[in-house]
Amino acid sequence: MNTIGRIFRLTSYGESHGAAIGGVIDGCPAGLKIDLEFIQRELDRRKPGQSHITTQRAEGDKVEFLSGIFEGYTMGTPIGFMIKNQDQHSADYNDLKDVYRPSHADYTYDQKYGMRDHRGGGRSSARETIARVVAGAIAKILLSESGIKINGYVSQVGQIRIDKPYQELDLNLTESNIVRCPDPETAKKMIHRIEQAGRDHDTVGGVVSGVITGVPSGWGEPVFNKLHADLGHAMLGINAVKGFEYGSGFAGTELSGSEHNDVFIKKEGHVTTITNHSGGIQGGISNGQDIYWRVAFKPIATLLKEQQTINKEQQQTTINPKGRHDPCVLPRAVPIVEAMAAIILADHLLLSRLSKL
Repeated sequence: MNTIGRIFRLTSYGESHGAAIGGVIDGCPAGLKIDLEFIQRELDRRKPGQSHITTQRAEGDKVEFLSGIFEGYTMGTPIGFMIKNQDQHSADYNDLKDVYRPSHADYTYDQKYGMRDHRGGGRSSARETIARVVAGAIAKILLSESGIKINGYVSQVGQIRIDKPYQELDLNLTESNIVRCPDPETAKKMIHRIEQAGRDHDTVGGVVSGVITGVPSGWGEPVFNKLHADLGHAMLGINAVKGFEYGSGFAGTELSGSEHNDVFIKKEGHVTTITNHSGGIQGGISNGQDIYWRVAFKPIATLLKEQQTINKEQQQTTINPKGRHDPCVLPRAVPIVEAMAAIILADHLLLSRLSKL
């Protein structure tokens, strides 16, 4: 499937070394004022070459809207867009045409389709996530009308992590450094760790955390489209993601039920909870508290060093890949994680409106 969402829907298209990456957004309400500069800023947060700890592929990543927007406002019709690829070095991948890179989608794509685009991974490349960031930016604009804000940040690189809850962080500092960590001292250590991985021609993984504020109670479905399940589905569809947890997550397994339960109280005329181990979602439906989560990213599989593998004839061989790759995907993954959260929340916003008709 190349489509996500039920009312607010994104269908993406394109390959890493094709002519363009793009998408079609359907279900966006008419009359939404579109801030093109904001959308481009979101793309700039994801684009390659933005710092010395990211891939140096030089893409402008300028979005061109083809339909669905007129005089700065959405028309309620499908929004078509594309971002042209400009800096492909396809020749860097010629040696990989008949071999399978370890932990990549090369082998599995061959098994599923009987063929594959070996240039940069084709459709399996994280370059496809450009389309998600465009759709996520429009979803953010829609959500902002309801006072909803999404903040993602890098909370862990390798074994270096922030040991504070998000409430104790100034998330306005996330964009103040190239690793997108809101804790300046931890950010310095993270940058050093990524630089080390780059010098070693290796890679390092980590965690992107996020928090959504302003979501009212009552969003989500009771069984198969629980709000947290849809968020998990979206996050696990991002390249290199190996895990998703929300609220107390796996740490909650160490608590007793009496410690973990979020007690309801009435405060200043509103229902709230004393704690928020539930992560703002109970029974698959939002309860009005902050929704917070963690997404685990593996060390990306492309290493600029010799590795053992097999070729199409299932013979043992070695590869020594060329190209321009991130030693750590985390800094550029933050806007992607935010975008996927925004797409899901925009979809549930429209579903909640539909359920009240």
